[in-house]
Amino acid sequence: MKARLIAVGERAPAWVAEGFAEYRKRLSFWLPLDLIEIEPGLRGKGRDAARATADEGARVLAALPKSAHIVALDGRGKMHGSEELAQRLEHWRGGGRDLAFLIGGPEGHAPDVLARADERWSLGPLTLPHMLVRLVLAEQLYRAAALLANHPYHRA
Repeated sequence: MKARLIAVGERAPAWVAEGFAEYRKRLSFWLPLDLIEIEPGLRGKGRDAARATADEGARVLAALPKSAHIVALDGRGKMHGSEELAQRLEHWRGGGRDLAFLIGGPEGHAPDVLARADERWSLGPLTLPHMLVRLVLAEQLYRAAALLANHPYHRA
């Protein structure tokens, strides 16, 4: 099983890119994780934010692997503790499908993207910068995989 993180936004700050790369490397034995960056829609004076979100959504949908289980990161999604996320990962592994995690743009996901998602996952009630969500996602997937492998990383 492989995972893909499809994220709206390009050129993460160096500290995010380095942190993501570190957890991606650690995770590679248990769950290879690729990052696909989606060009943001055009925003600004005189531009329609809904149109920008729709454009992003079309690009996200085009980047989805054919038969992957789709998890949209969304503030209205289900929250999981670390142990619960490990159980979800075990469930996903049992399904035998690749995974795709989706991070939307400034206004969130386009309605078509949310309709396509198999489930929605919330990282909690805090509003996080979307670039930071990449790093948090990679760390939490690593923590879940480590829990399943009885690795000492998670010491709650």
